[in-house]
Amino acid sequence: MAYKRKQNRGESPKLDMTPMIDVVFQLLIFFVVTLKQDDIFSKLNAQRPSPNPDTSVRDKQDDLLNIVIGPQGFVFNGMPVRLDQLDDRIKRVSRLSKTAMILIKSTGDAPHRYLVQALDVCAKHGMTNLSILSI
Repeated sequence: MAYKRKQNRGESPKLDMTPMIDVVFQLLIFFVVTLKQDDIFSKLNAQRPSPNPDTSVRDKQDDLLNIVIGPQGFVFNGMPVRLDQLDDRIKRVSRLSKTAMILIKSTGDAPHRYLVQALDVCAKHGMTNLSILSI
């Protein structure tokens, strides 16, 4: 005689999630506690300012170059310029100092390509000290 399997007509088996959630929280706490702050800062590609030991600090506003990007184009230190003129001025500045501070301000209605063009010009001439600001 053939043996028939009894089928369980009761509740379906349930998976208890509590132990899994406990393990996840324990792992989270472990990684937060063992994470070193130095590890985070060593991975960031940002320059942090160092204290200036020189007491005769000159006015940094003179060294600051402003590029305003609007819907009509570029304004370099208060004067409207075309892309080729901007290229020429950045080239002249880069001959004097590759580390001159350039502040690039972009308006909300300016085309994105203008910002990319300004960044390309700065990169072409080796300017490394850039700040981008949205106005």
